[in-house]
Amino acid sequence: MTTCGEFLVKQLEAWGVDTVFGIPGVHTVELYRGLPGSKIRHITPRHEQGAGFMADGYARVSGKPGVCFIITGPGMTNILTAMAQAYADSIPMLVISSVNERERLGLGKGYLHELPNQRNLTAGVTAFSHTLMSVEELPAVLARAFAVFDSERPRPVHIELPLDIITAPAAHLRVVAKPQLLRPAPNRSLLREAAAQLRQAKRPLLLIGGGCVEAAAEVRALAQALDAPTALTINAKGLLPAEHPLLLGSNQSLLPVRQLALDADVVLAIGTELGETDYDVVFDGGFKIGGALIRIDIDAQQLLRNAIAQLAIQGDARLAMRMLLADLPVGELSAHSPGARRAANARAELAEGFSGWAHYRQLFDGILATLPDARFVGDSTQTVYSGNHLVELDGPRRWFNSSTGYGTLGYGLPAALGAKLAEPARPVICLIGDGGLQFSLPELASAVEAKVGIVVLLWNNHGYGEIKRYMQRRAITPLGVDIYTPDFLAIARGFGCAAERARDHAHLHELLRSAPADRPLLIEVLEAPPFV
Repeated sequence: MTTCGEFLVKQLEAWGVDTVFGIPGVHTVELYRGLPGSKIRHITPRHEQGAGFMADGYARVSGKPGVCFIITGPGMTNILTAMAQAYADSIPMLVISSVNERERLGLGKGYLHELPNQRNLTAGVTAFSHTLMSVEELPAVLARAFAVFDSERPRPVHIELPLDIITAPAAHLRVVAKPQLLRPAPNRSLLREAAAQLRQAKRPLLLIGGGCVEAAAEVRALAQALDAPTALTINAKGLLPAEHPLLLGSNQSLLPVRQLALDADVVLAIGTELGETDYDVVFDGGFKIGGALIRIDIDAQQLLRNAIAQLAIQGDARLAMRMLLADLPVGELSAHSPGARRAANARAELAEGFSGWAHYRQLFDGILATLPDARFVGDSTQTVYSGNHLVELDGPRRWFNSSTGYGTLGYGLPAALGAKLAEPARPVICLIGDGGLQFSLPELASAVEAKVGIVVLLWNNHGYGEIKRYMQRRAITPLGVDIYTPDFLAIARGFGCAAERARDHAHLHELLRSAPADRPLLIEVLEAPPFV
């Protein structure tokens, strides 16, 4: 007999799922019956939140949905934070959970892991949540989930299987081919109107978000065609290469870029929320658009949030850019063009403002000199905050972190593990602080077990340093921020990792070059000379 749980595994495998993150429990063991006979790799985190963060990192690198198997009740409440981060950053994630038997749902009798309604918990962090009430529903519900991932704004989907459905016979079901869905095409007449405005613009500005992550060639061609200084959100880093003459970096919260936004006669924003964590990390409401705003986004509602556009176009970012380019001059890339000069002036002003961050620049320059192809996966920590402004890379999907959107702690380590599993050949550096690492420290064991060679670059300031400074700036007596700092090197070695404290920059580079391929290397960097 083939059970519903076994059929689920077969269908996921047929649709290209190669990795599942989950912790087996008495309510999910029947989901595991079919895994040993499949080609799907199972990774066991030490906490369901870690499973969600691993799936997030895997999805950001691979472009495919990260898949989790989660138990009823505490498994679902544990993973909600990870789902919220993925929801905020538009990351595809498929969370398959169990739930109590259909005849026991919502009765409140104290059954194991019982909740009044799991779907209500997930309502704010999913594109949709569905309770499978019959085996026959499964193929169609999975198809709906992949429709979200492939043709809409990608976000988590939750499907829960009652315990009596997981074990129900499913031999009569047949594995079906994955539906081939396209993202919506934008309105051509609106794009022609946009192109006409852009051709007339004297001081255009281009704002590019994570919704363009699959369109690096189109972004570069569009910036060149418009001769427009270009600001990238954190999730869009790398869409313009580091030395591009039109690149402004991810500095929309800083005055030189804000002045360009005020001075621009036409601003074109594509695949970006225009949200606080990219445009107002100083929390002063100071990012303003002075001229006409044209927005392109796959999400119609997002076109009307944060800034109302004079021209709002719903559609796929890459297709929209290709259609726009057909109505724009080809243009030549020059360091002396009007747009490049505007960008260079802004970069020069930014460089003056970054003069106090020379130690962070030295840190990142040295890392990239040693590991030029590295991918950086970060937590909410000082190296991430500074790197968001300072670091530029030559390709997308190489810099992401949890300082955007939901802004959680504990993300960096498990997300880095997921990123490495998605592309094992590329070096992965986890940027994390001593406070954030204590949220997810046991996931070092998961990485050792999975033989994942990541570098955990631990910036240790012995507490919640950024929050302490925030309190002090507001004349609040620091409380709860000077936390106990354990011996991270001993703990990491106890988990089976390699672990060293970097004495100086030369020693750090030596450690990076000798990082093991089959287990994490934790490098502790103290926020003290010679690193500051």
